[in-house]
Amino acid sequence: MTPATASRGAPATDPRRIFEVLARRRVDYVVIGGLAVVAHGHPRTTGDVDILAALDRTNLKRLAAAFRELEARLSGVDAHLLGIDVYDPGVLGNGASFTLETAAGGLDFFSEVPGGAPYADLKRRAIAVDLGQGLTIRVVGFDDLIRMKAAAGRPEDLADIAALTSSSSAPQTGR
Repeated sequence: MTPATASRGAPATDPRRIFEVLARRRVDYVVIGGLAVVAHGHPRTTGDVDILAALDRTNLKRLAAAFRELEARLSGVDAHLLGIDVYDPGVLGNGASFTLETAAGGLDFFSEVPGGAPYADLKRRAIAVDLGQGLTIRVVGFDDLIRMKAAAGRPEDLADIAALTSSSSAPQTGR
């Protein structure tokens, strides 16, 4: 999982740096989205890291601390005018999803995802991916990823499904 190319003046996304901060802060999360597609065997580019996290108060405090360490801020034109504090665990637990810019690049936090099972089930079925140097991340399981991609239904999600379910690339783990 290599850094993505920067766009519109934003820093190139450094997934490893994001994962190291999340690990250091002991955040309970599962990787979803484009990097999950890559982990399941379909090489493609993505401009950010997408995570789904446990929503208990302790984990939200850890996530807020990780966001602070990463200097996270809402992404988008005039996002700073919204008055949303992504360092507040209460805000993070309100059921919203957040598209963030960080010192390590793009990071999207989801509290839930269409097509996704409850977090505990997703975590139980997730696969462990060893990134080396003592860093292991949890990536959403194959079948859960396919369900999420189908529910999203965007052209890129449907292309991911087609690539992932071709007989040559469909994994036998994380189902």
